[in-house]
Amino acid sequence: MKFEQALNRLEEIVASLEQGETELEEALKLFEEGIGLIRACDKQLKEAEQKLEQLKSEGDEV
Repeated sequence: MKFEQALNRLEEIVASLEQGETELEEALKLFEEGIGLIRACDKQLKEAEQKLEQLKSEGDEV
């Protein structure tokens, strides 16, 4: 899943949970999905940061 898609889905989950109308079991499923999305987004951000650092280092060597 692309970062933007994951972030959009995460926003949907947060909005749904904030409404407070979700049953407990469904809320737990949404929460679990949200945690997975947060981890996936965090991983993608860290990979992008590493890539930027690598490119910056390569640029400094020139």
